[in-house]
Amino acid sequence: MARFAMNWRTGMNEKPFFEVFKTLQLGEQEHALFEQAIVTRVSMTPARDVLRVYMTSKKLIAKDQLFHLAKQIQKQIFGYRKVQVLIFEKFQLSGQYTPEKLWDVYEESVLTELETYSPYKRSLMKHAKMEFPDEHTVLFGISDRVYDREAVDDLLRILDRVFNERCGFHVKVDLQYLELKESVSIEKSQAELKQKISFLSESLRQEKKAHAEERAQAAQARAAAREENASHGGNGGRQPSGRTGNERGGSPERKSYGYRKSDNPDVLYGRDFDDEAMPLEQVIEEMGEVTIRGRILQIDEREIRGERTILTLTVTDFTDTIHVKMFTKNDQLPELKEKIQAGGFVKVKGMTVLDRFDHELTIGSVTGIKKIADFTVARMDYAYKKRVELHCHTKMSDMDGVTDASALLKRAKSWGMPALALTDHGCVQAFTEANHTISKDEEFKVIYGVEGYLVDDLKEVVENSRGQSLDGSFVVFDLETTGLSAVNNRIIEIGAVKVEEGKITERFSTFVNPKEPIPFEIEQLTGISDEMVIDAPPIEEVLPAFLEFCGDCVLIAHNASFDAGFIHQNCITLGIDAEFTVGDTVAMARMLLPSLGKYKLDTVAKALGVSLENHHRAVDDAACTAEIFVRFIRMFKERDIFTLDDVNEIGRPDKEMIKKLATYHVIILAKNDIGRVNLYRLVSLSHLDYFSRRPRIPKSELNRYREGLIVGSACEAGELYQAILRGAPSQEIARIVDFYDYLEIQPIGNNRFMLKDSKNPVQSEEDLRENVRRIIRLGEEFHKPVAATCDVHFMDPEDEVYRRIIMAGKGFGDADEQAPLYLRTTEEMLEEFAFLGPEKAEEVVITNTNLISDMCEHLSPVRPDKCPPVIPDSDKTLREICYRKAHEIYGENLPEVVTERLERELKSIIGNGFAVMYIIAQKLVWKSNDDGYLVGSRGSVGSSFVATMAGITEVNPLSPHYYCPNCHYSDFDSPEVKAYSGRAGCDMPDKDCPVCGTKLKKDGFDIPFETFLGFKGNKEPDIDLNFSGDYQSKAHKYTEVIFGAGQTYRAGTIGTLADKTAFGYVKNYYEERGTRKRNCEIDRIVQGCTGIRRTTGQHPGGIIVLPLGESIYSFTPVQHPANDMTTDTVTTHFDYHSIDHNLLKLDILGHDDPTMIRTLEDLTGIDAKKIPLDDPQVMSLFQNTDALGIKPEDIGGTKLGSLGIPEFGTEFAMQMLIDTKPTQFSDLVRIAGLAHGTDVWLGNAQTLIQEGKATISTAICTRDDIMIYLIDMGLDSELAFTIMESVRKGKGLKPEWEQTMTEHGVPDWYIWSCKKIKYMFPKAHAAAYVMMAWRIAYCKINYPLAYYAAYFSIRADAFDYEIMCQGRERLEYYMADYKRRSDTLSKKEQDTLKDMKSVQEMYARGFEFMKVDIYQAEAHMFRIMDGKLMPALSTIDGLGDKAADALVEAAAQGPFLSKDDLRQRTKLSKTVIDLMADLGLLDGLPESNQLSLFDFG
Repeated sequence: MARFAMNWRTGMNEKPFFEVFKTLQLGEQEHALFEQAIVTRVSMTPARDVLRVYMTSKKLIAKDQLFHLAKQIQKQIFGYRKVQVLIFEKFQLSGQYTPEKLWDVYEESVLTELETYSPYKRSLMKHAKMEFPDEHTVLFGISDRVYDREAVDDLLRILDRVFNERCGFHVKVDLQYLELKESVSIEKSQAELKQKISFLSESLRQEKKAHAEERAQAAQARAAAREENASHGGNGGRQPSGRTGNERGGSPERKSYGYRKSDNPDVLYGRDFDDEAMPLEQVIEEMGEVTIRGRILQIDEREIRGERTILTLTVTDFTDTIHVKMFTKNDQLPELKEKIQAGGFVKVKGMTVLDRFDHELTIGSVTGIKKIADFTVARMDYAYKKRVELHCHTKMSDMDGVTDASALLKRAKSWGMPALALTDHGCVQAFTEANHTISKDEEFKVIYGVEGYLVDDLKEVVENSRGQSLDGSFVVFDLETTGLSAVNNRIIEIGAVKVEEGKITERFSTFVNPKEPIPFEIEQLTGISDEMVIDAPPIEEVLPAFLEFCGDCVLIAHNASFDAGFIHQNCITLGIDAEFTVGDTVAMARMLLPSLGKYKLDTVAKALGVSLENHHRAVDDAACTAEIFVRFIRMFKERDIFTLDDVNEIGRPDKEMIKKLATYHVIILAKNDIGRVNLYRLVSLSHLDYFSRRPRIPKSELNRYREGLIVGSACEAGELYQAILRGAPSQEIARIVDFYDYLEIQPIGNNRFMLKDSKNPVQSEEDLRENVRRIIRLGEEFHKPVAATCDVHFMDPEDEVYRRIIMAGKGFGDADEQAPLYLRTTEEMLEEFAFLGPEKAEEVVITNTNLISDMCEHLSPVRPDKCPPVIPDSDKTLREICYRKAHEIYGENLPEVVTERLERELKSIIGNGFAVMYIIAQKLVWKSNDDGYLVGSRGSVGSSFVATMAGITEVNPLSPHYYCPNCHYSDFDSPEVKAYSGRAGCDMPDKDCPVCGTKLKKDGFDIPFETFLGFKGNKEPDIDLNFSGDYQSKAHKYTEVIFGAGQTYRAGTIGTLADKTAFGYVKNYYEERGTRKRNCEIDRIVQGCTGIRRTTGQHPGGIIVLPLGESIYSFTPVQHPANDMTTDTVTTHFDYHSIDHNLLKLDILGHDDPTMIRTLEDLTGIDAKKIPLDDPQVMSLFQNTDALGIKPEDIGGTKLGSLGIPEFGTEFAMQMLIDTKPTQFSDLVRIAGLAHGTDVWLGNAQTLIQEGKATISTAICTRDDIMIYLIDMGLDSELAFTIMESVRKGKGLKPEWEQTMTEHGVPDWYIWSCKKIKYMFPKAHAAAYVMMAWRIAYCKINYPLAYYAAYFSIRADAFDYEIMCQGRERLEYYMADYKRRSDTLSKKEQDTLKDMKSVQEMYARGFEFMKVDIYQAEAHMFRIMDGKLMPALSTIDGLGDKAADALVEAAAQGPFLSKDDLRQRTKLSKTVIDLMADLGLLDGLPESNQLSLFDFG
């Protein structure tokens, strides 16, 4: 570094660039560009703060590339030192350059340079007109309305320096003033002005009204303060003159204003001040007192000692965000919070200080907070007639769009636009959000569409085939060009080979002088320089010679549309009438070599064993392509293909070929409901049949389902724009245009990114404008409307930061160069297309977008009607099943309570069309039971007695009662039975039948049916079932048996970017760029990045049922979860919540409890259903450890025996048991309800019980408690149900509900408890869970080895053989270590510790493990052998599920001869085998099969 500095001071001789900057790291292409540059001088200012580098280059270098170079020099060489690097360049250009050609490619660089020091002059230059009457004169034309002569003279000097000093020309730059004509509609201007005035007047009126209200409030406050002060004998609120000793820091606040020290109504806190606010992005270090302004994003409060509270305001001015911290007295807090609220705009004065808790810069010691007006600029559409946006992306465009559909629609509606189209990439998942935002009946219209990925599967392998024989004459050729556009770029080399009768016969090769400079990237790619072509013949001479060489031959090329396009365009330019038959070896390769992943020339050549030297030289590429084509001819003939027509016939793309073809963007809009269904069908096909990296829509499929659809040509990635870019032949352009219903154009800024890539055919903004004009001309020629769209990806210009961060996180190198893809107003769009003239601009921006919008009807994307599946006679069947079961239990003459409940429920169920749901659930449960697996009910289905009688749930919701299984005596009404109302029947004492003496059955949980269906049947029922995890897939398959194949689909889900992931994206983005952002600013930006779609998935148990006769496409598209093409699973494309109002959704969930029960039944032979629910020993497990025969000190102080029991085995649940002291089954049900709720126990019921305000019996434990209690207190039953539903969803209580509850004597603590609750469990769900848990607990006491075998096999998450099965002493050693490190344990270690506790309990009860025998152990299940447990093989660390299966399978084939044999037969790793050996599991097994001579003695 010091040596460089010395050289810079003393000067230097000319040197190659990288001899001067030896350590500078640049990209590959940049390195090649500067490698040929010469540094002529380097100097540095005496202050060593500016470095000047002077260089020359024979290649033109864009200014933005030089700016990037300067930035890299500064960053890599100087690091954090503040050194400005300036580069002064000169060019030694080839004779291919003329002043005009230089300006064509260098104009953007001049504009970029001007932008750095005078945007005004850049604007003048941008709108100037440059003319080149001859090679020695440049005319600089500027509007005669520009009066700034000094600026014009400066621009003339700049142009003179650019052309003459920098680029070595000798030209004269002259000035000419141009008279500009304008055509403006007076009517339009007046209408727009009137609308603007109206909007501003309304805004001003609202602002004045708000200020008036604030002044009135302030006056009232001052009056109240004066009255209060007067009542205390004060002096009217004024303090005597003079300051107290500690006025600045701690003077007592004046009583008249409290925390406010100003009578200015805008002052919200502290004193008034008028300081100018500084931008938050400049507040980067402790800098004393500052004044900032911003919007309050959120307010947090934290109470501290001394009756004081810290208020933390998160304030942003949208350049950055900061925390403002202030202390306030608790008695002033309510009034302060009323004044200072989130969403308000404020100016704050305070001290910058580094917070000692979060170590971030904050503002404290606040001296004043003032309310200010919203300083953000709100864009508004003032146009007298509005446009329609037809191309909008939402957050459902995979990691691309960053705006919610609702926000876009509300903005368009507020602007007065009549409609807006949603067109996400490949998906339609934003439709449902739009449906909730804008109803079908509103005047504003949502146009539902998609931006699909179109594949042209209609294009033939051989264009313009005349049935020529493969033994005919062909010319295989290749071109090298200056770029990709046949219109804008030139041919620089032609190489061709003639093939006749399958043999190469002649060659043609020549350079072509393009009469323009060859771009550096092309020179790098091809090795062809200006010097090589400057003496070559021009195309005017070469093309006729080439055509003469071709004669009537068929033309063949690799990617023929490119090469043939250049030949065709040059024929048009030269006036040569020519028509060719053209074949493409890329398309042929896809047919003949389908296994190749890519079809580049070198890839195909390698696959066929063809030599390719000097790739990207026309003559060599042509020779290679000819060899390939000759091989293809042979391959065609082997398939009995002998003519070009045969090639086309066999070459029609199949599904696999379509997955490899190029894709283009296409806009597809639904005109009507037929179109909507067809759109859903196409989206489904693109995901199910044609997905490969993206969902593809073949043109053939689009044509097949085109009814009701409008097809647009989309953006620059569309087929038409790409064809224009590459200069496709006119007949191909015509074919493309004919396919679309309308053509699209976008603002120039959308496509400006092309100018940064010299390979791109467009070299200037004028080229981009000409492309727009070309599309408009095509629209006029083919009578297609041309519509201007924004291709919206974010709503406002400033929102680009969110997309920038997301794209950077996905690895896009150009993420920081975001195109202006925001939603523009009509005026902004008219300005964008002003270069077309006002009439044409209005046509494409307003007239045609409205024309297309008017073609589309108001649609509902989701059918509003209910479409349940139909099962014949389901009503009758349900009634018969229920009464048959009721008679089995309660006898021929049913008790009145049974009949009344059944009839009431059946009337509601059948009357509301839900009988079919019950029959479906009944079929599934009965099938599972028949196959030996119990099913647990979830949710509130256990509230339904019909569900109990139908065998869907074991929970009996009737009030506690006795019944006799022999003579059917029953008792619902005796006083001793009534005493158990609200509890469980199993809580009642045992009793014999007074009629026949048989022991009575005890049943009933006292759960109202209305919890499930509401009092009017107006609640949508949801039957959720817990099947065994082992049986779940069979249950899913059985739904197809019930409804038929193709009638059931898995419920789809959408995975979006979560806060935590988005935080990582944002943080990484700024860290990678060396920028430090405060966490509160990162949090602000994170909010704009969350909710963006990342993937799709499936609900773990949700099944959507389609009625017979209905098409799924009428409701939703379908797809594979996460677009996994290897799975047969098909899910709904829409999130299942969006369609569960009209299609039946079954929740067939997998759960461990039924699996545990089945395993215990298999191991013990017991029938789990016969386990009594009143066993006192089982109950004791929830009170102490006595039933296990151990003491708490034996198991590390655990006081209860419920360890490992579902619902009650966690530390949290056991502490609840200790706090509540349950004595009966119903107590456990209430505790389970508490455990599963959110904010129901902690800080709520726990507090009330500790304070003596409630008991476990009176506290709110389940949602049913609320409804039953409120009805008992006299509230209307429907209101009680409504309150229950609101509270259980965490929506709290409305003020009028609170008032009604108070009027009916509901205590304050009960209302307080309701308001705290965020989510509540239904009693039926809790009861079903406790029944399963009780049965498992019963086995834990009575069948301990079976219990532990089942528990460790099924519920243990991290069982480790090495740690847990080597004896109690070793286990407790590890437990002590884990407990010592409890604060730093990983998730896996926490799970291991949980399992250790159960193992410790097993050891304490006197049971042991048996050493694993690799021939007897099972892969995943523990075995009971000789009174001990043999662990599963999968418990050995490193031996996963598949490896354990492989070991069992290999062991079944015979003993292992050695460790080598074990490794070969099981594919286990050496590490795992070594561990098994260390554990003594491979004793006696030699290392290898080899025998030593000594083995024979």
